[in-house]
Amino acid sequence: MPDETAVQFQSTDSQHGSAFREPGGVLLISTYELGHQPLNLAFPISYLQHAGFQPAAIDTSVEDLDHDAIERARFVGISVPMHTALRLGEAVVRRIRERNPDAFICFYGLYAWMNADYLLREFADAVIGGEYEQPLLELIERTERGGSEPIDGIGEPGRKSDPSIIRIKYPEPDRSALPAMHHYAHLLIDGNAVPAGYAETTRGCAHTCLHCPVVPIYQGRFFAVPRDVVLSDIRQQVQAGVGHITFGDPDFLNGPTHALRICRAMHEEFPHVTFDMTTRVEHILENREHFREFAELGCVFVISAVESISELVLEKIDKGHTKEDVVEALQILDDAGIAMRPSLLPFTPWTTMEDYMELLEFTEQHDMIENIDPVHLAIRLLVPPGSALLNEPDAHEWVGPLDEASYSYTWTHPDPRIDQLQREVARISEHASSCDADPYDTFEQIREVTYRLADEEPPNRPERPRRRWRRPPRLTESWFC
Repeated sequence: MPDETAVQFQSTDSQHGSAFREPGGVLLISTYELGHQPLNLAFPISYLQHAGFQPAAIDTSVEDLDHDAIERARFVGISVPMHTALRLGEAVVRRIRERNPDAFICFYGLYAWMNADYLLREFADAVIGGEYEQPLLELIERTERGGSEPIDGIGEPGRKSDPSIIRIKYPEPDRSALPAMHHYAHLLIDGNAVPAGYAETTRGCAHTCLHCPVVPIYQGRFFAVPRDVVLSDIRQQVQAGVGHITFGDPDFLNGPTHALRICRAMHEEFPHVTFDMTTRVEHILENREHFREFAELGCVFVISAVESISELVLEKIDKGHTKEDVVEALQILDDAGIAMRPSLLPFTPWTTMEDYMELLEFTEQHDMIENIDPVHLAIRLLVPPGSALLNEPDAHEWVGPLDEASYSYTWTHPDPRIDQLQREVARISEHASSCDADPYDTFEQIREVTYRLADEEPPNRPERPRRRWRRPPRLTESWFC
């Protein structure tokens, strides 16, 4: 694992007093980061401040992007770590171009690099993928002085660069300019709503699941964020009123020793603070001996990308676990008193009606109806440009043309009932999310439409477990992957 020591750094440029260095001369924008205060703004804010800039930051998911902020900006950086953020970012950049056509616009994040060709042609002056802070600083300084020399990790019109996969020099994230924590997701537990913060202990991932957007950029590499940087970031969030931390690493247990040390230190300083983590089924099995301690340290649930229980689908995406592994992981967490909240990928080109019915049966059999947000029963495989799935020998059999404006390759299921089912389940889950519907009622609706399309009689309505007097802990934000 890389060295955990935080290091000092200096600007690569010495200009002072330019419009770029005035307050708001650099504008950083987040459009959506899964309901949490955007760390993808907090890190570069700190990085740029060390170099003499005074960036403004706007999170359009909870605050307005006003005309004055747009017109002051000489450089605009838009964070797009996921597909939803990129689609929202497109609308933002159209507004900026209309009111401030001379502003330099850069997209950065996983989905920026994957869609670089289209973004550079239609919207952006530059695109950054991978470890973005240092290239972002160098790009701003180059733009400030009117230079044109190439910068590693930065794609520009006519040139899509390789992503920047070099360990950066980590400062403490600066959250002082971001909206207050009460605007973001809360932990719902024991009838209470606890403000939830967010931290990352690693970047990238050691694994190479074929459908994952991290893989084309990091290709099996990951970097540890220094322990003191992580703990300092948690400290400022707790001081701002947070009582729960989401560890949002692509996989928290890529470095289990690093993870445990951080959890122990956090619990020692803030014994009342709970947390959740994201990790693979495979890592739950490998680290089974640690989960009782994680529970004692405050872990209340684990997000795990179960994706499917179909052996064919799991094989096609190279997920690294089996249905039996999922059952074993559930037992390990249950024994430790930790809930599992699975993320799912139920609609793929290889999914059958029998697969979906089996998934519903599995959900009921293992008492998971309240652990799965309905939206996860509706998710359809997204195939962005650069996806590792496109390199598979059979990709030509199911991949359709690239829809650049939708940031994904198209595909149609050979069984039209599957696509219809996905649309119906999406409609049901969207309604359920809008009104906080009863999970058992929603599950029953999804099961009814599934069996209707399969032309089969649905089983009896699932009974609520009598032993449970409360719903499993969860965040108010349904998306977490």
